Amino acid sequence: MMMILGRPLAAWLSQLVLGLQNGAFYAMLSLGLAIIFGMLNIINFAHGAMFMMGAFATWMLANYLGIGYFPSLILAPLIVGFLGLLLEKTVISRLYKLDHLYGLLLTFGLALVIEGLFRNAYGSSGMPYSPPAALEGATNLGFMYMPNYRGWVVAVALVVCLATWILIEKTSLGARLRAATENPALVQAFGVNVPRLITLTYAGGVALAALAGVLAAPIYSVNPNMGSSIINVVFAVVVIGGMGSIIGSVITGFMLGVIEGLTKVLYPEGSGAVIFLVMVIILLAKPRGLFGKAA
Repeated sequence: MMMILGRPLAAWLSQLVLGLQNGAFYAMLSLGLAIIFGMLNIINFAHGAMFMMGAFATWMLANYLGIGYFPSLILAPLIVGFLGLLLEKTVISRLYKLDHLYGLLLTFGLALVIEGLFRNAYGSSGMPYSPPAALEGATNLGFMYMPNYRGWVVAVALVVCLATWILIEKTSLGARLRAATENPALVQAFGVNVPRLITLTYAGGVALAALAGVLAAPIYSVNPNMGSSIINVVFAVVVIGGMGSIIGSVITGFMLGVIEGLTKVLYPEGSGAVIFLVMVIILLAKPRGLFGKAA
């Protein structure tokens, strides 16, 4: 058996695949964060709570209404996105002209409140959610059996991230949105409803987090703490990629998922800290991140 750095090649390849799967969640969550910060200048610390609500919405739709997984891919993000819309209209919109610290503190408080409400209602123990029958089973890759559902997660994440990037960077809607964040008064003068556009942008970022929660429900147990356990890593991904950079968040999310996975082969004890070590190194060399732009 071929060995690399004293480890079997199959172990490296297996962790490479698993790293891509983790990177899919990092990319989708950091994408939503980057959109909200890049377009609205809000550091949304409640993003992990929205991820958790997406998973819970999926579980509730199945257990209370008998709605299956595939309809939940659409319904759960719409439900959580609508809640995000209400939050933006009532609370978040008051912070746009203030320092970033106010937004961070407010959204951090919102995350604690949301997680506390779900913890009181459902407890801290996880609740199972089975993948759909069409995605059960595993595929033999030669060096490992990869669950079909995890391959589905990577494929969906790639499609969603690419579609979001095209929408923001290559369409007239994305152009209006970027213009509205840079010079809202001028865009408003051309007849564009800037407040509505900003509200929909926040709701869209939240819906991306909820979609990641739907994808995560069959892999992780649905519990109130699932968002808080991943949000620190996602913020590190956004910082490394460059705050507000759409493509930077996607590329960095997948890249760091792979780095984390390969570290588990070479030095398992360091896998939990390697992303933050990479963040320190990148920020020392390039303070604005890999894809960050000068102000």
